[in-house]
Amino acid sequence: MRVRLLVSLLLLSSIQLMAQGRGRGGPVVFPPGPPKNLRVLPAGTNIRETMGAFRAALGVQCTYCHVAGEYDSDDNPKKNMARNMIRIAADINAEFPDGKSHVTCYTCHRGEAKPRTEPPAPGEVTQPGRGRGRGR
Repeated sequence: MRVRLLVSLLLLSSIQLMAQGRGRGGPVVFPPGPPKNLRVLPAGTNIRETMGAFRAALGVQCTYCHVAGEYDSDDNPKKNMARNMIRIAADINAEFPDGKSHVTCYTCHRGEAKPRTEPPAPGEVTQPGRGRGRGR
């Protein structure tokens, strides 16, 4: 009986910790109306989808590039860096005749805020947001 109780408590605690790690402040709340201060992304961009892709590609939350609650602010220098990187990826993708996106943020970032600059060592596997680990 004690073992079952302990296992149940551990399971509940781990689920709660996982939920806290994902949320980090609750769901993303976008301001009402059309997005403001778009300088690189086209006006018709699906902002929720695009920002979600950026968050996943870099393994970060919105405030990594944005000022909390002021998404149109340019006060965070990482926002301008992101704009430059979007331009670079667009320029590279424009070279492909099929019109598809061959290069994305994930191409280099692999789920980490700092892009990887060298390939993993032989036998080493990468896991987004978890760094490098030994393969089996």
